[in-house]
Amino acid sequence: MEYAVLGDADGGPKLRLDHREFSYAGKFVMSNTGKAVAREGGDSGGDDEEDGDEEDGIVAAVAFNEDRTDPVTAWLRYVTVRDERRGEGVGARLARFAAAELRDRGYDRVKIAVNNPFAYHALYKAGFAYTGEQTGLAELVLVRPGERDTDRYRSGLDAYRERDDLAPEERSFLAAKADAEPPDVLDVPE
Repeated sequence: MEYAVLGDADGGPKLRLDHREFSYAGKFVMSNTGKAVAREGGDSGGDDEEDGDEEDGIVAAVAFNEDRTDPVTAWLRYVTVRDERRGEGVGARLARFAAAELRDRGYDRVKIAVNNPFAYHALYKAGFAYTGEQTGLAELVLVRPGERDTDRYRSGLDAYRERDDLAPEERSFLAAKADAEPPDVLDVPE
């Protein structure tokens, strides 16, 4: 797997992802966010990459931008993984890579808001931690770097448990994580 950042927090190329294979595909044709991608094989690209398409080996993508009110904070947006590759840790590794790249570019912290317990757990695998904050859209805010203690991790899972609109798969996942420790952070292969 190869990882690349396309653009910066002020903007980047449009990515044409197949909406049948990627959630949020339409969000990646916007040029007002930077993108990071995970690819299989081929050229890893770089900051000067032209617009991509679904044929260039992209397995996962994440959009990012600078916080509107805090110039030392960046936000990850719309993490998406090709349907048949979900559950392999590709999205978590890409989020970790993107956060590290943004920190290298001068941001003190990287945040993301997640709307389901699967994404929450995956972002913990990327090294993020729950802030205790929620957005108005019923999303939990995570940050990297952050305090990754067990109580904080479980409090985020408890926030999801309080919701009435959970799917059966989400309820089962949360039940299985009742006494769980935060997951280990995944490595990003060189």
